[in-house]
Amino acid sequence: MIRVEQLSKAFGPKTAVSELDLEVEVGEFFCFLGPNGAGKTTTIKMLTGLLRPTSGQAWVAGFDLQTQPLEAKRRIGYIPDHPFLYPRLTGWEWMEFVAGLYRMPAERWRPRAEELLETFELSAETDQLVEHYSHGMRQKLSFASTFLHEPQAVIVDEPWVGLDPKNIHRVKAFLKQQAQLGLTIFMSTHSLTIAEELADRVGIIHQGRLRHLGTVDEIKALASHPGSLENVFLELTQDEG
Repeated sequence: MIRVEQLSKAFGPKTAVSELDLEVEVGEFFCFLGPNGAGKTTTIKMLTGLLRPTSGQAWVAGFDLQTQPLEAKRRIGYIPDHPFLYPRLTGWEWMEFVAGLYRMPAERWRPRAEELLETFELSAETDQLVEHYSHGMRQKLSFASTFLHEPQAVIVDEPWVGLDPKNIHRVKAFLKQQAQLGLTIFMSTHSLTIAEELADRVGIIHQGRLRHLGTVDEIKALASHPGSLENVFLELTQDEG
């Protein structure tokens, strides 16, 4: 579903991502881990078409993000760590706006929007302006609208910001269910316990390079001493030299 070859991004003399090779299968829950500044968000922005790579290629559902950007983006859902929502729209108007971006007919998007807003416990607030939403409510509205057009792959950048434990549990269950139904999820997170719980595979990026790739058990086996994914991650991302 997601494939990248020799994907690199440089900002002047600094290389943020270097020669990334990666494949994520259909229905896979993939967690992308790394310290701050490791290149996670830069990678995600290239996978969503928000940044043009310096070199290399990326495909989503077989469509090249550089030469077939609209076809690729039709198949992507993106949840940033700090979602931007138009504050002077109501929750329902925001869903209608997103449906319009994907040219969804009313008979398709309206029942889907109602279902998603109920799933994320926003049905009672659909007539409120987004500017009156809490950060957690905005995050949930971002989730609801991301799934509106039924994407084949969802790319998520640190989705837990602003969510309380109840809603973290709800979102985890929803994402896990969607993956079981065949959705591909590419998620960057600092929550290693959640990654350990959800991920089919884990990739660890450090200093712009993909250093380790495998299942949680395979990653744990790389450590000098057995332990949690958090302890293993800290050992594997120690500064070099």
